Amino acid sequence: MATPIELHNVDVPDFLAVLDSCKGNVYLVTREGDKLNLRSKLCQLVGLTQLIEGGKIAEAYIICENPDDESKLFRFNLLGKTEG
Repeated sequence: MATPIELHNVDVPDFLAVLDSCKGNVYLVTREGDKLNLRSKLCQLVGLTQLIEGGKIAEAYIICENPDDESKLFRFNLLGKTEG
């Protein structure tokens, strides 16, 4: 199983742009244990609206099926960008 990535203070529009560039499934895991596939626009809407505080994602865990996506999202979470 992939390692969960904990997101902190992520800019939502930038995060959605990174999600759109992912090749595999990316899951948002809630505190209750629900898993929402963020490749689905409906799940993005449902999942992210529960976590947004002041225009930023307050707290979330994501799990990626594709290791390249995991690296991309880890860099985004750490640096706020995916390249360079």
